[in-house]
Amino acid sequence: MLRYKLFFICMVATMAFELPTKKKIKVWMMGDSTMCYYEASRAPLTGWGMPFAIFFDSSVVVDNRAKGGRSTRTFISENRWQAVSDSMQAGDYLFIQFGHNDEAKEEKYKDRYTSPEDYRANLIRFVTAANAKQVIPILITPVTRRYFDANGTIKQTHTVYSAIVREVAKEQEVPMIDLDEMSRKLVQDLGNEHSKLFFNHLQPGEHPNYPNGIKDDTHFNEFGARQMAQLVLAEMKRQHIALVERVVVPKAK
Repeated sequence: MLRYKLFFICMVATMAFELPTKKKIKVWMMGDSTMCYYEASRAPLTGWGMPFAIFFDSSVVVDNRAKGGRSTRTFISENRWQAVSDSMQAGDYLFIQFGHNDEAKEEKYKDRYTSPEDYRANLIRFVTAANAKQVIPILITPVTRRYFDANGTIKQTHTVYSAIVREVAKEQEVPMIDLDEMSRKLVQDLGNEHSKLFFNHLQPGEHPNYPNGIKDDTHFNEFGARQMAQLVLAEMKRQHIALVERVVVPKAK
């Protein structure tokens, strides 16, 4: 009988000292093709939001609503923003990365183009709605393209729109991750040739999904997407954004 009593006492004591279960946190991701989810049939094409999601423990749920070809304007006009806005709850995070399609002035992309003034207004709209719901908005500048000049220097292709993201973040006093600046430096350090390892560059016959090969200097492969996700995480850690406390820490062997 004494043995059972001791067992019961030990069980109660153990339960009393168990760590409390972490509150679930939802992370919403809004953006374009550089962030979005891709089906296996398009591999190795990978948006950086895909590896980003797997860095966290089970208490974090990532809902990646990014979609290829979308600008802030079309994300709103297609009611994609409304669906996110209606579903967000206090304590959630909202990651916002647009720009590639907003700044596309070419005739074939005219349905995506967003003027700098409207781009600014749309970002403020996202941030204001998030703040009203006690959701934590994080603005992200558009990730770099792999465009080098004749001297081997990477071009700044998001100058106007990245500057707007920085300005809005400062004005609205919300966190901002300068992925444009960080990714451009990383690609520059690798150089024109080696930086191809980050992007969806394939020779004919190299991958069954792209039998004719592909040379894409905007979108990433799995390796490149992971590097971009890690840049975002590193900056979150530098800024002491609480979400990084949910990143899975590998156990020592």
